Amino acid sequence: MKSISLKIDESIFGDTEKILSSLKKPRNRYINEAIEFYNKFQRKQILEEKLKKESALVRENSMSVLQEFEKIDHAD
Repeated sequence: MKSISLKIDESIFGDTEKILSSLKKPRNRYINEAIEFYNKFQRKQILEEKLKKESALVRENSMSVLQEFEKIDHAD
């Protein structure tokens, strides 16, 4: 395990301590779980953005192909 030092806003620290006292969970475990959850959330956000960009690229190409097919259909 890696050790880090971090500064937490007083209000966040106070809320965390209140939650921890009712959960009976070590602060370190709670923070690790919170970071793990946030990392998963961020990975999903990154993937969503990537898919949006790739979808836009494919959409442009698909519209071009569709127009070509329409030209072929009207030629008959």
